[in-house]
Amino acid sequence: MKRTFGLVIFDCDGVLIDSERVSAAVIAESMTELGLPVTPEAAMARFVGVSLRAMRPMIEADLGRPLPPDWNAMLVARIVAAMERHAEPIPGAREILEHFDAVGQPWRIASNSADVEMDAKFGRTGWLDLVAGRTFSAPRLFPEGGRPKPAPDVFLAAARSLPAAPETCLVIEDSVTGIAGAIAAGMTCYGFAPHGNGEPLLAAGAERVISGHHELRDLVALAAAIGAKA
Repeated sequence: MKRTFGLVIFDCDGVLIDSERVSAAVIAESMTELGLPVTPEAAMARFVGVSLRAMRPMIEADLGRPLPPDWNAMLVARIVAAMERHAEPIPGAREILEHFDAVGQPWRIASNSADVEMDAKFGRTGWLDLVAGRTFSAPRLFPEGGRPKPAPDVFLAAARSLPAAPETCLVIEDSVTGIAGAIAAGMTCYGFAPHGNGEPLLAAGAERVISGHHELRDLVALAAAIGAKA
């Protein structure tokens, strides 16, 4: 049965853009250069949904020493370059965004990625016009004291932009970290598991798990039925 939401908020990586494997390869390469050999698969398993800010102390603990001061900036630059070459859309993602536009369902994107990373992903896929003004980056909030997921800050920033009350928002997330942030924000969360690995998402608190964006057509009713009010 369809439910009505004032706003649908999508995670970016792994939900709209197939970019997590690209990032994991860059992270694995950097860790190996630092003397911590790791495969892209292992890096992805450990760091999916984890912000760069949270990742740094984890790697430093493994190393037993601080990372170079410019490591964050270096890694972002390498990830951006990789995204410009390899990022691809998740099947059905653009179609659901365009469908929501057609039926008047507001949507936003909330990500732990920096704006420059999202620009690279959406530039590569030709989505810049589609997503303009609707992306929210956790690092953009850092100067104001904002925190990355699993904190709720980036989700709440996305909701304020409409505005929409948190309890009227639906979040689509593929990581335990993101689900924790959505729940902390007081929002409903659906897990996104196109490869059938939805049990950890349900255990983390997702209300249900979907395997593809096409399912949202049967689950989300027109927001105009209640309006999008703060």
